Amino acid sequence: MGRLGLTEILVIVGIVILLFGGKKIPELMKGLGSGIKEFKNAAKDDQPAASKKQEEETKL
Repeated sequence: MGRLGLTEILVIVGIVILLFGGKKIPELMKGLGSGIKEFKNAAKDDQPAASKKQEEETKL
């Protein structure tokens, strides 16, 4: 599969605007941003627990 060019990106953006309208797009982006932020926070919180588990296993 090839990379997306400028034309393809513009077509996708145009379709999104037609489907959702100009007023809904900021709300969708806000929801997407908060979802990504929550995922990053959950990943950060999970890393110390995983590293502690590995340390305990290596000690045994």
